[in-house]
Amino acid sequence: MPQEHRLGTYLRDRRERVDPAALGLGGTRRRTPGLRREEVAQRAHISTTWYTWLEQGRGGAPSGDVLERIAHALMLTDAEREHLFLLGLGRPPEARYREPAGITPRLQRVLDALEPCPAIMRTAIWDVVAWNRAATVMLIDYGSLPPERRNILRYLFLDARARDVQYDWLSVARYVVGAFRLDAARAGAGKAVEALVDELCRASPEFNTLWHEHDVGSHGEGIKHIRHPELGPLSFEYSAFAVDGRPDLSLVLYNPVDPADVERIAARLRKGR
Repeated sequence: MPQEHRLGTYLRDRRERVDPAALGLGGTRRRTPGLRREEVAQRAHISTTWYTWLEQGRGGAPSGDVLERIAHALMLTDAEREHLFLLGLGRPPEARYREPAGITPRLQRVLDALEPCPAIMRTAIWDVVAWNRAATVMLIDYGSLPPERRNILRYLFLDARARDVQYDWLSVARYVVGAFRLDAARAGAGKAVEALVDELCRASPEFNTLWHEHDVGSHGEGIKHIRHPELGPLSFEYSAFAVDGRPDLSLVLYNPVDPADVERIAARLRKGR
């Protein structure tokens, strides 16, 4: 089946699955399920003729803006919207950042099951929204911080404790700023980034300098060295994972490099119970 016909078939299928009553359109007799083509076109602010052509596979390549409006008109989920763009343009839609709504109990149980390895959930602008006990003991007690301070960049640049535990704070800071810049851009988090960057540029000359160097990098994996106040030098291999169905979140896992440190950390966690 040609690509344009796959797009048309998908549009027609999604249109027929929409409940008109959910949109206040259930008052008239309908011979077919779902919305009428003219109703989708009206909601998407495009002509009925062109929308009909799209369903018939002869409307030409739609723009990203048109697909965005059609996705809204059909009330598509994030996964359905992505599929629509892949069919229509051969690429996923532009990222759109949304404020995180927290995590589910299931995701928290995943974090807890990873102990004794520290693990956190962070957003695209590096707000930490969940963590396990190992992260509290080995990294920082995020629960002791007010929600607006649970941000990795705020901690790194504005909290003296971050400098105490790093062996080469400046190198770590430069790396974090570059990785943060890339993550935030991927997520389309422009407005949220502006507010955070403005705050940090005013409060930290070091951040201001590093931000205006415009370096970028990836935080997918690497080695983290810290000086723990009780256990001394520790090294962790860290890996960042996307959370399926939650494009606003990443899971970051810190796995001790030395197997002996696993038991040392586990013993420290048992001590804190």
